[in-house]
Amino acid sequence: MEQIIFHIDVNSAYLSWSSLKRLENGDSTDLRTIPAIVGGDMERRHGVVLAKSIPAKKYGVVTGEPIVNALRKCPSLVIESPDHALYNQKSRELMHFLSDICPEIEQLSVDECFMDFTPIKNRYPSPEEAAETIKNQIRDSFGFTVNIGISDKKVLAKMASDFKKPDLVHTLYSREIDKKMWPLPVSSLYMCGHSSAEALRKLEIKTIGDLAKTSEEIIVSHLKSHGRLLWEYANGIDDSTVAAAPSEAKGIGNSITLPKDVTEETEAFHYLLALSDSVAGRLRKAGQLAGMISVEIKYSSFKTASHQMTLTNPTNISQVIYDASCRLFLELWNGSPIRLLGVRSSKLADPSEPSQLSLFNFEQTDQSASLPGKPKNSPVSPSREKLAALDKTLDAIRQKYGSSAVVRGSFLKDD
Repeated sequence: MEQIIFHIDVNSAYLSWSSLKRLENGDSTDLRTIPAIVGGDMERRHGVVLAKSIPAKKYGVVTGEPIVNALRKCPSLVIESPDHALYNQKSRELMHFLSDICPEIEQLSVDECFMDFTPIKNRYPSPEEAAETIKNQIRDSFGFTVNIGISDKKVLAKMASDFKKPDLVHTLYSREIDKKMWPLPVSSLYMCGHSSAEALRKLEIKTIGDLAKTSEEIIVSHLKSHGRLLWEYANGIDDSTVAAAPSEAKGIGNSITLPKDVTEETEAFHYLLALSDSVAGRLRKAGQLAGMISVEIKYSSFKTASHQMTLTNPTNISQVIYDASCRLFLELWNGSPIRLLGVRSSKLADPSEPSQLSLFNFEQTDQSASLPGKPKNSPVSPSREKLAALDKTLDAIRQKYGSSAVVRGSFLKDD
């Protein structure tokens, strides 16, 4: 099975995050729309450019150059001092969001990461559509944009995300390198710095394709082991895999930015059902039970609210998680239009751990009859054992025939 890897990179991260903070504090100017940089000190005008806006780039301003040089190119340049505490906070929020979609995340720096999309690819029509969805959710939820590169190799996914910006998705599969990557200047190859590019130029190697077609021995004789690495990258050779953080998962969740603001209770329940299905399925795949469920609402005003509840018994049953989510939603929602909904599980436990039974456990599934999708005069709800057996059967069918092999009837009317 071909692996699919995403490289997700925030566009002008420092500048975007600083600009968002200024806008939240009442500033009317978006730094991303004017010639602006992050770096150094505005009053003393020293230091280097850490991030630049697209309008600043048009003046020839480049990342890493001294601020005095940037000011010569654009005297009206606006300089914003860096706020690393803010950047770390924004980075944590983004990685938390992406980990809810797929836990196979390798963070490369504060503003970029790899995602092994392979385990969840059956949930989406295609990797490209999934990347578009993720990209748009980040933009709508957080207010900043990302580029996403897609490939079967990590280095090629990284290269793809550096193609035209901002807010775009690009592919660079191994079969595409001769058309998409080889015509590029060799200096644009990942890990090819100024000195390496200059050494290659002296060998009359100007493009990545020139490097790929040159004998490996010649490159190694001039650039040693680093030359071998560059030659391999130029040929799309990279056997490394996404090294997800080994830390134990503290929670599994999912959220969705709604295609339009939701104002009806029944419509919100519809999305909660899909989210609960997703969370429960991921819990079962991870071999975990959830002891706590929380629901998040982001209103059209961008104000957020959340509520959580501890379950009597930890579970990974879809219906039980859905029932809990609906109850939390009813307690939380203030009636305002909803832009985003999220369901998250926490206090994870191993199914082999003993659980404490109480007399109330035998009534818990019956209480769901009063919730959406349940007839008020319905007979006693299925037992937990029957619900668990149903989930297990559905998981087996979806694993064998794909995630769309079995679909809830309530979803059939969806586009």
